[in-house]
Amino acid sequence: MKRLAKIIFSGLLLSTLIVFGATFFTGLDTARACGWGGSGGQGYVPQRRDGSGDWFASKPSLTKEQALNIVTNHVKKLNPDLKVGRINDAGSFFEAEILSEDNEVVQLIGVDKASGRLMIIN
Repeated sequence: MKRLAKIIFSGLLLSTLIVFGATFFTGLDTARACGWGGSGGQGYVPQRRDGSGDWFASKPSLTKEQALNIVTNHVKKLNPDLKVGRINDAGSFFEAEILSEDNEVVQLIGVDKASGRLMIIN
């Protein structure tokens, strides 16, 4: 019986040392695994902060001119033959028409007012 108790006690002591060692050397903060901090970090959602480090939520919404600038820059990078048509206010985002050379609507793109993210509407 003493031998069995000694084996159980040694096993518990060894497992305690392993858990303590693993916790001490790796740390408990699993959110830092990606290198930026909690919730995936800034690298996963870069739109939440701008270049100066301010949160987009604390900034005023985008204006129609800013949305036009964002869409124009995006379209010119993809296809210089396309152009931006009308921009309509659609509540929480702006809706922009992408036109071909024949002035046909090729695509509708949304620009989120809070973050400036582009989204395909149709």
